[in-house]
Amino acid sequence: MLNFSKCHSILITGANRGLGLEMVRQLLSTPERPQKIIATARNPDAAEELQALAKSHPEVHVVTLDVTSDVSVNDAVQEVKSIVGADGLNCLINNAAINIPCYLDTVTRDAMMKTYEINTVAPLFVTKAFLPLLREAAGQGSGMGIHRSAVINVSSLLGSVELNTALQIPFFKLYPYRASKSALNMITRSLAVDLEAEGILCVVLHPGWVRTDMGGKNGELSVEESISSVLSVICGLTEKDHGEFVSYNGEILPW
Repeated sequence: MLNFSKCHSILITGANRGLGLEMVRQLLSTPERPQKIIATARNPDAAEELQALAKSHPEVHVVTLDVTSDVSVNDAVQEVKSIVGADGLNCLINNAAINIPCYLDTVTRDAMMKTYEINTVAPLFVTKAFLPLLREAAGQGSGMGIHRSAVINVSSLLGSVELNTALQIPFFKLYPYRASKSALNMITRSLAVDLEAEGILCVVLHPGWVRTDMGGKNGELSVEESISSVLSVICGLTEKDHGEFVSYNGEILPW
């Protein structure tokens, strides 16, 4: 049984569809859920399923957030600050991402830069903007975990340099996506070094190969299966996981 009762607030980017939306759904189905579930979307008016959840569950707060816009990020921080108050933000899940399928013969500069902007640069600057609220929460607890203050960056096994071999993963030669997730892994590890003394847990999380618009119809896991495992892992994160690359099944992955 998942227990998020000690995580008073959780913010999920890209919560309008796919993995992010399912996180909101499953958190709401958990009796011991966070008091405040902040679900962000670039265009909330178009996020009909998310809006329906918010209407029937007062603990869900839908916030406009375009992760590539400094103005939007700063506006979101102010709105979230009014939601969480002096308690600060316990858990930030950087989930928003894109995949522009490009192979060696089709990859373009534009595809590389757009993917980096959303998958790599945006999580760093969203985290940086929300740091005051994460620090506020960190100052009110001890140990490490979502009960205190945590940054969870959703990455991918495809970001593993060690596992990028013809034998291990022969089919996914996605230059922009793989490179952006490798860079996100490094950013997370750097955040872990910088924020360790403040007690802010930083982890990279691989949700599995999931049947979503991004993952394709041949994925190994359904969205429900992936997020059920992901939330179980997030719930149990401690100091030992700080700065690690963790899979949805709890396995530590190679960089």
